[in-house]
Amino acid sequence: MVGKTILEMQNISKVYSTGVVANQNVQFEIAEGEIHALAGENGAGKSTLMKVLFGIETADEGKVILDGQPIQIKSPLHAIEHGIGMVHQHFMLVPSLTVAENMMLGLEPKKHGLIDYRRAEAFTREVAEKYNLPIDPSAKVSSLPVGLKQRVEILKALSRGIRILILDEPTAVLTPQETEELFHQLLAFKEQGNTIIFISHKLGEIKQICDRITIMRAGKCMGTYDVSTVTEQEISSLMVGRDVILEINKKPVKRGEKVLEVKNVSQMHGQKKALNDISFNIHKGQILGVAGVEGNGQRELVNLLVGKTFVTDGEILINKVSLRGKNVKKIRQMKVSHIPEDRMIDGAASEASIEENIISDKNEAKYLNKGIFMNWKAIRMMVDKMIDYYRINCDSLRQPVGMLSGGNIQKVVAARELARRPEVVIANQPTRGVDVSAAEFIHGKLLELRDEGTATLLVSADLNEVLGLSDDLIVMHDGEIAAYFKDSAQVDEKELGMYMLGSEKMTKEEMGGLFDE
Repeated sequence: MVGKTILEMQNISKVYSTGVVANQNVQFEIAEGEIHALAGENGAGKSTLMKVLFGIETADEGKVILDGQPIQIKSPLHAIEHGIGMVHQHFMLVPSLTVAENMMLGLEPKKHGLIDYRRAEAFTREVAEKYNLPIDPSAKVSSLPVGLKQRVEILKALSRGIRILILDEPTAVLTPQETEELFHQLLAFKEQGNTIIFISHKLGEIKQICDRITIMRAGKCMGTYDVSTVTEQEISSLMVGRDVILEINKKPVKRGEKVLEVKNVSQMHGQKKALNDISFNIHKGQILGVAGVEGNGQRELVNLLVGKTFVTDGEILINKVSLRGKNVKKIRQMKVSHIPEDRMIDGAASEASIEENIISDKNEAKYLNKGIFMNWKAIRMMVDKMIDYYRINCDSLRQPVGMLSGGNIQKVVAARELARRPEVVIANQPTRGVDVSAAEFIHGKLLELRDEGTATLLVSADLNEVLGLSDDLIVMHDGEIAAYFKDSAQVDEKELGMYMLGSEKMTKEEMGGLFDE
C-alpha cells in the first residue's frame, strides 16, 4: 500500500515550436513513501514531463499541485526549494573538484571571505552519515568509480532537503553489485517517507524495486498500475502498442575465418597504461562481447579499432591487413562500421538533417552521383527507404536529427552504419538509453548481420544485452582482459560482476580459448 498523494500533475500539455506534441493532457500523481516508475518509448514524453516538474521546461497547459496547493515551478532552483530534486542520466559533476566541492557548489561556506573547505567536508560527512551513503569528502570526483559518482549526485540532491527524487536511468552504467547497493539505498530513502520517480527502460528492475508504474506512449498517459499486477510483457505492450519480443533469440554461431586480430596491444593514457597487452580474435559470424565498468580501457580499445587513435604498441589486423597508420576514412573503406557510445558527439550532427546524416559517408558513392553533381532523387529514394526500414519516427527526411528522440537518433546512426553491409561492426553501447522497441530492432539487425557472416565487437554496460547477444565474452578491468567466457549464455551475472570489479581475475591458461586459431 502506498501513502497519501503528495504531488499531482494535471492535464499537462507541451507543444514545441517545431509542432512536436511532447505531452498531451498528461495526468501523473505520486504518493508519499513510494518508488514510482515512469516508463515509455523514447519520444513518449517522459523526459519532457519530468523537465516540467523540475522547472527546465514550462508547460503550455496544466498545473502542478504539491501537498494540495497549486505551485509554479519556474526553474530547477525553484523545484529544489519545493523539495524536488533530479539526478540526470549524464552526471552533472565537475571532475576536477573534490566530492565536498561538488556537494557545495552554489552553497559554499565562507570564512573571512574565502571558501571554508573544512566546513564543506564536515557538511558532506554529515549528509553521507544521515543517509547511510558513505563517501570520502576529499576525494577527487575524477578518481571515483561510476557507482560512487552517482552516489555523489544523489547526496548532492539530498543535501538540498529533497523529498521527491527523480532518477533518470540510474543503473545504466552500474555493475550488478553497484545496482544492488543503489537499490538498498533507495529503499532506505523510501522508508524515511520520501518518494522516488524511477525512469528506466529496464523492466526487470522496475518489477524488482517499484511500487507503481505510470506508462506513457506518444505523449499520452496510458495509465498507472500496481507493479505487482502487471507482467514485463504487459508493460512493454502498453509502452509500444504491440507485443515486443523481450528475450534475445539467436541461431547457433557458425564461425568462419578470422577477420579481426588484436595482438599484444598496449596504450598509454598520461602516466598510466589504459590498455595493457590486449589480445583476442573475432571470426566471421561471431559476436564477441566486452563487459566491464566504464573507464577500464573499452573506449581506448574502440578508438584504436576505428582509427580515432593510432596503433603504436602491438598489432591490429583486419582481413590480414594492419591498421597501423590508417585513419578513420581508410578503416571505413575496409568495410568497418562503428556505432559510437555517444551518438551526439561521435554518431550524428544534431543540426544536420536525417538525410545529411545518413549520406554523410556516402558522398563519393557512384549510385548517388551524376557526374560532378549529387543525384538528389536517388538520395531521397534511398533515405526514405531507410527511414521506413529502420522505423525512424520523424516528420520528414529533412528534419534536424537533434529534434528526434534519443532512440530515433540511434536508429539514424544504426541505419547509416549497418546498411553498409560491413564485414566488421564495432558496436559501443548500441542501445544505451533507448526503449525496448528500439533495442529489439537494433538487436535484430546485429544478429541479422552476424548470421550473414559479419564479425562484431559488442561493448555494452547492459549485462542483459551483452550476455544475450554475444557468442563469446571478455571482461575488461584496469586496461586488461580479466576473464574470458566461451559461451556467454552460461555466465552468471554476479560472477561476471566480480571480474568487472577486479575482485577476481582469470589466468592466461584459463583464458586459453581466447587465442585459438
